[in-house]
Amino acid sequence: MSSELNNELPLLEVKGLKKYYPFKQGLFSNKVGYVKAVDGLSFSVNRGETLGIVGESGCGKSTAGQLILQLLEPTEGEVWFEQRKLTGLDQKELRKVRRDLQVVFQDPYASLNPRMKIEDIIAEPLRIHGTASKGQVRDTVIELLEAVGLSQHQMNRYAHEFSGGQRQRIGIARALALKPKLIVCDEAVSALDVSIQAQILNLLKRLQKEYQLTYLFIAHGLASVKFVSERIAVMYLGKMVELAHRDDLFTSPKHPYTKSLLEAIPVSHPREKKERIILQGDLPNPANPPAGCSFHTRCPLAQPICRSEAPEFRQAASGHGVACHFPL
Repeated sequence: MSSELNNELPLLEVKGLKKYYPFKQGLFSNKVGYVKAVDGLSFSVNRGETLGIVGESGCGKSTAGQLILQLLEPTEGEVWFEQRKLTGLDQKELRKVRRDLQVVFQDPYASLNPRMKIEDIIAEPLRIHGTASKGQVRDTVIELLEAVGLSQHQMNRYAHEFSGGQRQRIGIARALALKPKLIVCDEAVSALDVSIQAQILNLLKRLQKEYQLTYLFIAHGLASVKFVSERIAVMYLGKMVELAHRDDLFTSPKHPYTKSLLEAIPVSHPREKKERIILQGDLPNPANPPAGCSFHTRCPLAQPICRSEAPEFRQAASGHGVACHFPL
């Protein structure tokens, strides 16, 4: 197969991905059901693209990221990376693939070993995978620190000596160490101040061009997702309810849940007003999700069919997909 054709194929494909956690009750801890953290997720990510995944806390977006990275074993479904099936690989084969799959975590302090100097934290992947000689490791660490806006004079410090934004830069440098093809940014800016968020988002966009990276950007802040993503997927109770190009999603949302999320974004002028879809009730218990459409208990547009029949995810020729019986 020619390299030209390979470039046209998705870098990452997720097919029917599910992750169910059994829960038990009673004196004898009998299994009574499952928490459906991820329930039938399917999408693809093109090479060099940023796909944003948004949704409320508990919707399963971070679990989806861990399943893709094979940090969790899926209950069902497949993950394909460069036309290679990752699900089911043994640890030896998976270790080779992990050089191309890296992650930037939400908490930049908890993800860094407080007992290790920054030089050792960034160098650790290089030493584990043996991708650089002993003499090259230090030069590579310096190069990575400078790439993320830090100095080689800081490499002998510990994580607690840095600010939150600087720690996240260190986490990004570590993720870049093995020259990956895909980076999962799991709430990578959520724990940072707004001004620092902007700096990290700009850094991620610059590094994407310089290192030819592909991002899966998981977040609950729509503003940050819009800034970095070409396409955006919206999740609700473990399922994808809408997937579209960034501009299409923001100008013409098809799912009532997506529309409610967009309308919750604060307006820039105090006199500017919006017609809002007000969600009813609280997020349902994922251990006992509603029958039919999982969103119908909060949807002001719900009809009888929504309570009995789950909508199929349908994708138009434009690439705009939605799971709703009565799309907007």
